[in-house]
Amino acid sequence: MSDLGHVLVLAGGLSYEREVSLRSGRRVSEVLRATGVDVETRDTDASLVPSVLADPPDVVFVTLHGGSGEDGAIRSVLELLDLPYVGAGPQACRIAFDKPTAKTMVRSVGVRTPDAVVLPKETFHDLGASAVLGRIIERLGLPLFVKPSHGGSALGGSIVRKADELPAAMVGCFAYGDTALIEQYIEGVEVAVSVVDLGDGPTALPPVEIVADEGVYDYSARYTAGRTEFFAPARLRPEVAEACAQLAVTAHTALGLRDLSRTDLIVDATGQPHFLEVNVAPGMTETSLLPMAVEAAGQDLSAICHGLLQAAIRRAR
Repeated sequence: MSDLGHVLVLAGGLSYEREVSLRSGRRVSEVLRATGVDVETRDTDASLVPSVLADPPDVVFVTLHGGSGEDGAIRSVLELLDLPYVGAGPQACRIAFDKPTAKTMVRSVGVRTPDAVVLPKETFHDLGASAVLGRIIERLGLPLFVKPSHGGSALGGSIVRKADELPAAMVGCFAYGDTALIEQYIEGVEVAVSVVDLGDGPTALPPVEIVADEGVYDYSARYTAGRTEFFAPARLRPEVAEACAQLAVTAHTALGLRDLSRTDLIVDATGQPHFLEVNVAPGMTETSLLPMAVEAAGQDLSAICHGLLQAAIRRAR
């Protein structure tokens, strides 16, 4: 009998990242069940609250991506239900989920992050697209990266290398959100650093280097086997790898996160890492970066998941 009692894994939801979330939930459930843990996997629908009120789980592992899974909403509900759960609290999630706010927070503690402009869809239309976009290019230069201010999995994100590509990039971005984050695109090595805290403080796992086959780590490249080559640990000089690890831990701490997170960053030609964004519910699929980092560290994913659940139970007590 597991010391965790009955574990509820939340997966699915109604965001654009639903399918990825379902895969993450299955993976977490499988690795826990393989070690004898009593696991139930549920979607977040109208039956969830009555179900947990009738038979409360001992602890919850949230594998919801995007939307309510990362903006703090579902975590607020879990706290209303007095259910311990893995991951950051509602307020920290709200801050981290809003990319412009997260960039401002980490910059305030000395972390480098690309200069950016935030543009709501209404402003884009009301003030005239061509005039506004022209001014953005004058200020930030080219190339640029355009992405929604909320959400993940690179949905709605694209690189802009020429001025005439920016309007289409904005339209593609607005298909996934009402506010665009337009930031300077830094050429370099794309790296993800996962942070885990099992109770002794946040620790960075080995950085994972990402090399997409078409140069862009988009949705297809993230979740299609063979589209992207990964190096875990990343092919970085030791001092650069350490700088990446320190950046991720600093961001995790500055944003008030707990248990686990994943920071995405770019290492420029000088070896300087730049913060891009942070994920409060990292993917757990077969092609996700946190499980790769766990393996690169010589650790076991089931043990990490078990430890995170234990930490959540201790916190509740």
